[in-house]
Amino acid sequence: MVNSNIGIWDFDANLNRVFFSDESKNIIGFKSEEFGSNPQDWNVRVHPDDKDEYFKNFQDHLKGHTPIYKNVHRILCKDETYKWISDKGKILERDSEGNPLRIIGTHLDITELKEKEIANAKLLKLLTIQNEKLTNFAHIVTHNLKSHAANFENLLEFYDEAETTAEKEELITHIKTVNQSLTKTISNLQEIVSIQTHKNEHIKTLNIHDYINNAIKLLDVEIEQSKAEITNHVKPSINIDFNPAYLESIFQNLLSNSIKYKHPKRHPSIKFNSAETKDSYIITIQDNGIGIDMDKYGDEVFKLYRTFHQNQNAEGVGLYLIKNHIESFGGTIMVNSKINEGSIFTINLPKKPS
Repeated sequence: MVNSNIGIWDFDANLNRVFFSDESKNIIGFKSEEFGSNPQDWNVRVHPDDKDEYFKNFQDHLKGHTPIYKNVHRILCKDETYKWISDKGKILERDSEGNPLRIIGTHLDITELKEKEIANAKLLKLLTIQNEKLTNFAHIVTHNLKSHAANFENLLEFYDEAETTAEKEELITHIKTVNQSLTKTISNLQEIVSIQTHKNEHIKTLNIHDYINNAIKLLDVEIEQSKAEITNHVKPSINIDFNPAYLESIFQNLLSNSIKYKHPKRHPSIKFNSAETKDSYIITIQDNGIGIDMDKYGDEVFKLYRTFHQNQNAEGVGLYLIKNHIESFGGTIMVNSKINEGSIFTINLPKKPS
């Protein structure tokens, strides 16, 4: 007999039994004699996330709310994998009081179609995100380069109009300053582009505890000058597959920011901690600095060129790069902060990066 991806089921309410055709059993990998006729034999195999809708749709038909029972759910197969089933049925007989006596329906294996649908949805989401990033990046490039070009144009006009050597030399100094700013802007933009372009070139298994310690050593001078107290309570056993340059950048930037934005009336206290779930590692960085006004800037913390304090060295690039480093490996970063109390950055890194 040729196997089909369409099965038939026939429910007898008096006996509380279901006849499952060989095709229905075959869809989930069972031979005829291996699968029973109790309704629960199928029900218990419905994916936990699909069960509520599965039972609701069936009850809606029994109560007469829908002319046909329809549901799509995942079913656990004999080999412990899941398949997608399009399940349909209709009441054929009722007793004198209107209670269902017999319901007949079909099982259709739509796994291939559903997986393509899910893949297409993921692709569409990815393309939408990438398009938004590309559009944002284009606006950034246009805005910044246009600004530098305008500065050059004005300074060159002033240079042409300058009447003394001293005036010309002063304008040359300003031109050099604008040029340095342009060089820095281009460098930042190149680094942003490299996040997605080169992220997979050098992936290694890295120890988070060690990388935090490395960041502490590299910033030893700043730590000593600010009299900062740093504690690293991240579990030494946590290892992740990540780009070394990215992981180094993440912890150096976060530690440097905590020192840079310290509270003027107290020495910095910065604590690294870790937690673990089934699928991810959670790293927190807590400081007692000047904090961020989340009501005012909460939606802008990780945006490019956003600054929140009157610090002349602030460029608004570090947190943007950190977020992109983390997200390029399927992770997330969030911040909770209060003015004059400090900030807590929470990084969630998947154990198996996407």
